[in-house]
Amino acid sequence: MEAHTSITPNQNTSKRPLVLASIMLAMFLAAIEATIVSTAMPSIVAALGGFSLYSWVFSAYLLTNASTVLIFGKLSDLFGRKPIFLIGISLFLTGSLLCGFATSMTTLILFRFLQGVGAGALMPIASTIVGDLYTKEERAQIQGYLSSVWGISAVTGPALGGFFVDYLNWRYVFWMNLPLGLLAIIGVVWFFHENVEKKRHSIDFAGSAILMVGISSLMVLLVEGGIGIPWQSPLAVVLLVIFGTCLIGFYIQEKRALDPMMPFSIWEYRSITIANVTSLITGMILIGVSSYLPAFVQGVMGMSATVAGFTLTTMSIGWPVSSMIAGRLLLKIGFRATSLIGGVALVVGGIFFFFLSPDKGPVWAALGSFFIGIGMGMSTTSFIVSIQSTVDWKTRGIATASNMFMRSIGSAIGAAILGGVLNSVIQNTIQEKQLDESVTIDTVNQLLDSEGKASLSTRTQVALEEALTLGLHQVYLGLLVLAVVSLILILFLPKGEKT
Repeated sequence: MEAHTSITPNQNTSKRPLVLASIMLAMFLAAIEATIVSTAMPSIVAALGGFSLYSWVFSAYLLTNASTVLIFGKLSDLFGRKPIFLIGISLFLTGSLLCGFATSMTTLILFRFLQGVGAGALMPIASTIVGDLYTKEERAQIQGYLSSVWGISAVTGPALGGFFVDYLNWRYVFWMNLPLGLLAIIGVVWFFHENVEKKRHSIDFAGSAILMVGISSLMVLLVEGGIGIPWQSPLAVVLLVIFGTCLIGFYIQEKRALDPMMPFSIWEYRSITIANVTSLITGMILIGVSSYLPAFVQGVMGMSATVAGFTLTTMSIGWPVSSMIAGRLLLKIGFRATSLIGGVALVVGGIFFFFLSPDKGPVWAALGSFFIGIGMGMSTTSFIVSIQSTVDWKTRGIATASNMFMRSIGSAIGAAILGGVLNSVIQNTIQEKQLDESVTIDTVNQLLDSEGKASLSTRTQVALEEALTLGLHQVYLGLLVLAVVSLILILFLPKGEKT
């Protein structure tokens, strides 16, 4: 079987500005998804119940995203960017439609799995199409434009999320994706053209299946560990063994596969290895901020969903602004120096969150969020442009996907670990305070809803607010440690543009 297909973007027939506009619109979906859902989560939990499943709404999406991003990236190298991109958008929109009709936390999580599959194709292929259509010098600026879309859409996202929650219904946070996605599909179908030479291929579905089973086992253990699954129980050991076995199996499978989903040759470049490992860490930071900041602002500070949205909006402002600046800095001071600026900003943001307390107010939270956004914008733009400049067309799809895969895995693991830490602290505090047996982790739902909060006794309300505050403080301590680790990793980037 042939390992590669001859596919090239037809720059003569592809209308680059219109293709770019369609790609930016598709990226808009991901940005809206990230910020609106985070802002609306307290209200979704209040409506559907199941606070103990809070982190699974994020983890389910991230799990299938992480498990499919590599294979979609590889398929785009084999069959072309366009068909795989269109399949991804279609799956994402189907998931979005169904999420809006969810009647329980369980069904919402199920539909989020489907959404995540679509996102696995959407994000890396959008960036790869840009890498195909533009030169290295143009790419730095265009990647900045792509990041700016995250900001433009995410600035409106939290505000719209707060508006829907406060005045309409949380279901609209998912249905908003539909008209935008249809426009992106029309643009890509009409304006993006590829020359595809069809050949037979060997597709590594086994590698993807092994990886998904392994990551699923790890996430179940991390989310439920110490809560639903005692750490020293046989089930915990079984899940850990499954994860370890799958990790080894994945390595063996990729070594022997005719056309591996993850060709380990790309990891021979030091710039790609450091960028990918750092992206794993920054993915954990990103999910920690976006998932739990609204819970702190609403549940601990007692602010509205709109105010919670504002604290996330500042991250969405810092990200695109720094990405645009990074696009210019890359050509002047190089990938490493630009990434270092981002690493320092992440640490500053981590310090803000470490000292976050109820009396600091939402402005303090917003400042921390802003610096995290600056750090993410500087580092991610540097990493993507560096990776796409290091490899050729035949591996650009999988190389770009590998970086997004690592960030997705980081976010999945981060959501699981941080969710597990939060649940453990809340449960321990409830036991220490010797509250009524009817008070559980799920009672925290009522802190996120004004009517539910009023129904709690003063003693229970104070105890739960203290539990949530303590739990989130542990989460933010973790964010600071992760930010420092990411900065240290960036220091190991090669000083030249290439390895």
